[in-house]
Amino acid sequence: MINYPSSKLPDVGTSIFAVMSGLANEHQAINLSQGFPDFNCPEELIALVTKYMQEGFNQYAPMPGMPVLRHKISEKTEKVYGYRPDPDQEVTVTSGATEALFAAIMAVVKSGDEVVVLEPCYDSYAPAIRLAGGIPIYVPLALPDFHIDWDLLKKNISRRTRMIIINTPHNPTGAVIPREDLEKLASLTDGTDILIMSDEVYEHMVFDGQEHVSALQIESLRQRAFVISSFGKTYHTTGWKIGYVVAPPALTAELRKMHQFITFCSVTPLQLAIADYMDNEEHYRSLPNFYQAKRDLFCELVKPSRFELIPSAGTYFQLLKYDAISQEHDLDFAKRLTKEIGVASVPVSAFYHNKTDHRYLRFCFAKSEETLRQAAERLVKL
Repeated sequence: MINYPSSKLPDVGTSIFAVMSGLANEHQAINLSQGFPDFNCPEELIALVTKYMQEGFNQYAPMPGMPVLRHKISEKTEKVYGYRPDPDQEVTVTSGATEALFAAIMAVVKSGDEVVVLEPCYDSYAPAIRLAGGIPIYVPLALPDFHIDWDLLKKNISRRTRMIIINTPHNPTGAVIPREDLEKLASLTDGTDILIMSDEVYEHMVFDGQEHVSALQIESLRQRAFVISSFGKTYHTTGWKIGYVVAPPALTAELRKMHQFITFCSVTPLQLAIADYMDNEEHYRSLPNFYQAKRDLFCELVKPSRFELIPSAGTYFQLLKYDAISQEHDLDFAKRLTKEIGVASVPVSAFYHNKTDHRYLRFCFAKSEETLRQAAERLVKL
């Protein structure tokens, strides 16, 4: 009998997103769990992909990304954030934002390094830190609006702190980090070698007239940050898995060493199509209003229910607090809703390392109006 090696991640199972989507499929439930639109990407974008495939652009792209796309990213970054990164030394195209996160962590986190993680958080952060030999240091965001507790954060900074991970707009809570908090972060890390990973994949989904402030807009943060974006989120193409990283030249060089051995490059015709479509500035400029309309519709439809909600400030997720309905653990409640009323969500405890349960469920509103109406009708009956 073969004596197989022990698991590197013995406590990690199938992601909650796959679990809840699988349960939704099994029970033919409306799936508001996994974060993907149920509508298609722009037709012009599909036509551009087809064009480049037919023209023979079906071989490896350069490892850092197609030059034309990196130049377009640089131009867009200047338009939106006032900083023009060097497309050759500061921009890297990756196979989705999750690969970008993994490559950034693997590039700079060494054995024994500590990485501060603000919880609840996206579930790929901690496994990547652990695989790099690092130690996740978990700092909970403060309820009810999930803001940063600066006193608590400072207490968890040590001489071993290599990186702090931030996420704005924030998955799963929808919170948006204001400029003054980023300036506090800049002051906190000034004079240190602490790096920042800023997960900004929902950068174009900020509501109620608020502004998404990027780490790229604060010079002292920009000099120490990996800033990660997602074309999948921006262009309704989560299945394409195309993202990118903007980072200083020294950090970019290290990130690319990881990237070249993880995926080497991303899909060529998709990169070329996106580069062309990026000239359509109106698309990403219109996303705040597009998704706010969906958020507002979902919140209005759910208002008569016994759920408690604070409208999401960003992303395409809405939290609903259910403690007036049930005292069940959120995972049990989420599974019961999927099976009994046919609406799938994600329990927020899944975003905490110790499964902290504040009785919140996360619902994705990147769906058609019909889907949202059907789901809300069922939720209101609880």
